[in-house]
Amino acid sequence: MNKHFWKCRTIAVLIATTFCVSAVRADDAPRNYRVLAQDKGHVAIVNAKGQIEWEAPCNYMAHELTLLPNGNFLINNTASTVIEMTPDKKIVWQYEGKPVAPYTGKVEIHACQRLANGLTMIAETGNKRIIEVDAQNKIVHQIPLTIDKPSSHSDTRMVRKLDNGHYLACHENDGVVREYDDAGKVVWSYPLDLAGRPSSPGHGPEGHGNQVFGAVRVPSGNTLIAAGNGNRIIEVSPDGKIVWSLEHDELPGITLAWTTTLEVLPNGNLIFGNCHAGPTNPQLIEVTRDKKVVWTFKDFEHFGNSTASAQVLGIEGKVIR
Repeated sequence: MNKHFWKCRTIAVLIATTFCVSAVRADDAPRNYRVLAQDKGHVAIVNAKGQIEWEAPCNYMAHELTLLPNGNFLINNTASTVIEMTPDKKIVWQYEGKPVAPYTGKVEIHACQRLANGLTMIAETGNKRIIEVDAQNKIVHQIPLTIDKPSSHSDTRMVRKLDNGHYLACHENDGVVREYDDAGKVVWSYPLDLAGRPSSPGHGPEGHGNQVFGAVRVPSGNTLIAAGNGNRIIEVSPDGKIVWSLEHDELPGITLAWTTTLEVLPNGNLIFGNCHAGPTNPQLIEVTRDKKVVWTFKDFEHFGNSTASAQVLGIEGKVIR
């Protein structure tokens, strides 16, 4: 028998409602990951057996959620709010984005990050800014964002503060990833293209565009990008060259649709979100750098086709996400 194996357990099958975790490892040891995700009106942790360990109501399609080191949850729980919730579901902190004059339109939040100094970084669409706020919601620092095609819904998706103090922002409507210094100057940018395929409407696997969702900076200095409806993952060097890519039809039996969250594991593997791909495709996928699928998460019982944000728990070592 080959030392690699697939293990899959079906917890429920209701038309297209399935739960399936597949694992392949060189040491033949199963992954006991737990998954924190939001969809179907709740945010929940599901264990490797497909059982809910924790859940709380959340009717908004969250684009950001994190299990914090203190055990609480940082959740983008409505279009304009971020909350910190304890495991017993008590809200201990909340921030609401509101328009800043002269702007009077909608403000949405699609990215937030708890920083090492205790501040919370928040990207506000409409206001076109990144802010850092303290526990009393006092703005300690802010920078303006460069936006070519303003959209109160799509100015930004994932934004991360980098170790160098800069900010890496995914501008969905512009189709560009920009790095800003702490004064708001753009010091690096990468425009997404269509990878030689025609653009097409829709959120499913048939949809294709340049509406980027996620990006993280890796230790080499390169930037990993989840291309959103670009249906791919790419790694870009500082001089803007693609040095690695995973295309929409490159994984056997899997089609990439709206690629979203990114997690770079200590062993170099990559876990990414595959949203709007339909019930025949997993919502989360782990691949090696030589593009071998070593784990997938597909749970259409507890989550659905709009699982945009997730965090995989139970990984030893530092995870870049």
